[in-house]
Amino acid sequence: MVAGVAGTTTYKAASDQRTVGRMIDDTTLTVKINGRLAEDESLPVHKIDVDVLKGHVTLTGVVATREQKERAAAIAASVKGVAGVTNNLQVGVKTISQAMRDTWLGSKIKARLLADSEIRALNIDVDVDRGVATLTGLVASEAQRARALEIARTTEGVVRVVNNLKVE
Repeated sequence: MVAGVAGTTTYKAASDQRTVGRMIDDTTLTVKINGRLAEDESLPVHKIDVDVLKGHVTLTGVVATREQKERAAAIAASVKGVAGVTNNLQVGVKTISQAMRDTWLGSKIKARLLADSEIRALNIDVDVDRGVATLTGLVASEAQRARALEIARTTEGVVRVVNNLKVE
């Protein structure tokens, strides 16, 4: 498992401000949560994105019912080591064309973040669902946090921005 964990975090390890131990703990929690979600046949696990930062879980994606949204959060919260859960799952239907637009929009936001020399963009995860952009990760200052949010908010096509950025 350690080899897999290292492989998933190598691209960010040089700029990530968490300790290696914390990165491994967060990755382990992500794997455990995804496994538990997959065990529940009532959940569309392929539509739920799980991000863990210092033990805090953020769920993003689109599910069909409020019950699925609540069930996913309950499962995540039940995993030992989880410090808290932010449930940003949306209830509704996401069409293939919307999924394509969201992928394109996420790529535009990430490219703009990478192009900005003031931001450590590799520390920021961008998820987009039905035009709602969720930014999760660590930044070095309040100025970087504000700049990243501004970039996301001013990207054409963004409906709303959910801020899960932490200043470290």
